[in-house]
Amino acid sequence: MSTASPTKRRLELAATVLLALAAVATAWAAYQARVWTGEQASNTAKATAARIDANRVSALANRQLQVDVATFTEWLDARAEGRGELADFYRARFRAEFKPAFAAWLAANPFTAEGAPSTPFDVPQYSLRAETRADRLEVAAAANSDQAKDANQRSNNYMLGVVLLATALFFAGLSTKLEGETARRVILGLGWVVFLGALVWMVTLPVELTT
Repeated sequence: MSTASPTKRRLELAATVLLALAAVATAWAAYQARVWTGEQASNTAKATAARIDANRVSALANRQLQVDVATFTEWLDARAEGRGELADFYRARFRAEFKPAFAAWLAANPFTAEGAPSTPFDVPQYSLRAETRADRLEVAAAANSDQAKDANQRSNNYMLGVVLLATALFFAGLSTKLEGETARRVILGLGWVVFLGALVWMVTLPVELTT
């Protein structure tokens, strides 16, 4: 009964070890790809929700601005026509956010002083909370979009790792089917090179353990 040569046994052992390590690494890379895909979906959903809220709040800010412009214009017309009671009527109906800006504008003597702000909308005191909130939501949406892009890239990187490790598995399996020792060495060597290269590269990738 013939027995395998020491070289053949070493090659078989090397192929077995490569198959085992590459299989474990492939499972890990596939898991990381799935986790980062989940991160991408989560951040994309957050970005979408933030943008919807930003659009809604921005629309509110636009409506508030239109109300402020309309009431101020009516007040200005009533004042120009000398209709004091009507001017007071519109002034009493200024929105709370508009009143500080209107007061600051009047304090600058806009009807007589040169260089005074043209309207209350030109003074620093005019600020809409809804507009500020819309800006914050847009910033949050952009940040979530960037995180989604990063997660997508990381998922793609791990999927590339899966492909490389599968290649290493293919070479390891193929080497066990070859008869010539030289051919087995070459194919198995390629498998180890691909495996170690993929492993070293994947070590540099960020790791996420939860979805």
